[in-house]
Amino acid sequence: MESLGLTVEMVAVLSLLAVTVILFVTEIVRVDVTAIIVLVALGLLSYTPGLESLGSPGALFDGFSSNAVISIMAVMIIGAGLDKTGVMSAVTAVILRIGGETEERIIPIVSSTVGVISSFMQNVGAAALFLPVVSRISSRTEIPLSRLLMPMGFCAILGGTMTMVGSSPLILLNDLMASANRNLPADAQMQPFELFSVTPIGITLVVTGILYFILFGRFLLPGARENGPTAADMRAEYVSRLYGLDSGYTELSVPEDSPLAGRTLLDIHSEFNIYVIALHADNKSHLAPVVLDTLHVPCRLAVMGQPSAIRRFAVQNDLIIHPRIDKFARDLAPHRCGIAEIVIPPDSSMIGKSARGVRAREIYGFSLLAIYRGEEVLSHISTDEHEPTVIGFEPLHAGDTILVHTSWRSLSALQSNRDFVIVTSDYPKEELRPKKLGWALLFFCISLGMILFTDILLSLCLLTGAAGMIVSRVLRIDEAYAAVGWNTVFLLASLIPLGIAVQNTGTAEWIANGILSALEGVPIWGLQVGVAVLATVFTLIMSNVGATVLLVPLAVSIAIAAGGDPAIFALTVAISTSNSFLIPTHQVNALIMGPAGYAVKDFMRAGVGMTVLFLVVSITMMNVIF
Repeated sequence: MESLGLTVEMVAVLSLLAVTVILFVTEIVRVDVTAIIVLVALGLLSYTPGLESLGSPGALFDGFSSNAVISIMAVMIIGAGLDKTGVMSAVTAVILRIGGETEERIIPIVSSTVGVISSFMQNVGAAALFLPVVSRISSRTEIPLSRLLMPMGFCAILGGTMTMVGSSPLILLNDLMASANRNLPADAQMQPFELFSVTPIGITLVVTGILYFILFGRFLLPGARENGPTAADMRAEYVSRLYGLDSGYTELSVPEDSPLAGRTLLDIHSEFNIYVIALHADNKSHLAPVVLDTLHVPCRLAVMGQPSAIRRFAVQNDLIIHPRIDKFARDLAPHRCGIAEIVIPPDSSMIGKSARGVRAREIYGFSLLAIYRGEEVLSHISTDEHEPTVIGFEPLHAGDTILVHTSWRSLSALQSNRDFVIVTSDYPKEELRPKKLGWALLFFCISLGMILFTDILLSLCLLTGAAGMIVSRVLRIDEAYAAVGWNTVFLLASLIPLGIAVQNTGTAEWIANGILSALEGVPIWGLQVGVAVLATVFTLIMSNVGATVLLVPLAVSIAIAAGGDPAIFALTVAISTSNSFLIPTHQVNALIMGPAGYAVKDFMRAGVGMTVLFLVVSITMMNVIF
């Protein structure tokens, strides 16, 4: 390659690059703020005499209308629409049902599921959706959360390499290649990659990640961390201390020959000092079943109460105690229902009436567990502090605090009822729209079909699905706006002009000259490995979007100079910017670090092997396929 002289424009771009990297590494300001600062600086520099080639001021904000940015926004909206219909809740129930209680079974099920979802939506979004799921699995199986979250998080990152819409770098890649084509001869023009062009690479990487943790996880993953009590632990302790109740669920099978046949739930409450809070019969589950209805067997019950009382109840009535919640796994999931406190205000029409008298279970959807009146607790569970009371028939007084078990949807409905004051505030208030599932899947499939079978612009294909979900009211427009990660949008749109300036001013070619001179005599595959390592290092110290924007032009220049395929070198950059496991700088790693109590050394210990495997597997697969 002919040696290029360093120009004033190159010095300006290199200086701006250095400032960008320093700000990214030090995080003096947020990375998206850094990107905006860089955009403003680039625009102002382009007005300086002699630096006009840094970019046209009129095109400075073209990044905000780029195919890549619009595609990312649309993917976020589509993902939010699918979540709003409860698709993710259904997936959760399946995982809880088949995952078992062993780490070796749970890790591949959860990690592969997250990996697949991450291939069509932002990986941090997929990880965020599954964070509460993994937390529940951890609490039920007593497997430390720190042994489950890292495999899930790593596979969420790896899953982003399975399709060309799975991660921001891959969404951006075709645009960057098209930009680079303007400066390439006709015989070196790069063809855009199709949606599933990278799928074999991504699948191999996800499988590698899962096998890595199955085989070596016991040595690499940390054990339980002492993070103090969780919010759920504190609430359970509060209910136990104040009301004398165990807030855990127990599932029981009632056989046909059980003595309970023909008895009412009210009889069970009164005689055995337990609460039946859900009933499963005839393939249907009923939360807050009517207490005066007779029990038809066989069936299953979900009960609450003291463990000793539940065991006595099971023995006396020939019931089977299940080791974990099965039939009620979905209905009793923490994001669907739980225990809440409600106060009866002075002007409530409930004063003087009982929960049974107003048909609280049928009308309001809650099961009354206890009443706190003055310094006295009333419930039909006897403890050392109080005698049992048939609280369903106890008249309510002004100022009573009632403890109920209810679905969060029912509790939300009570917010507007002046007969109740809801004390519990930290419960999921998100409104799910399961009736819109068909519309959500329809427009998702329409988008996917347009991408697969037409030549329509990717952003328009995805935006068609996003617009369809809004028009069909799967999402309200305000919810669509809220679903967009505007920090990611500004980060990407603001860095695109810098990448173009690197290309247009010859800076990328100048850097490529320097690297080729240093690596003189190295074969093409060695240069590809060098590009992959460089991209891995860059993505650890700055955003994967920024690394892609900066390095794709460089990789293309290196490939052209060395006689390699520029498209494969560009793809090497876009794939390798997902190789971010050594330190928690990636959004997914930052997300899981707190809940699992990870330290940087935990990522270093598990990330070294994953980083090396990623490089070997990805480069091998790219050369085999392309």
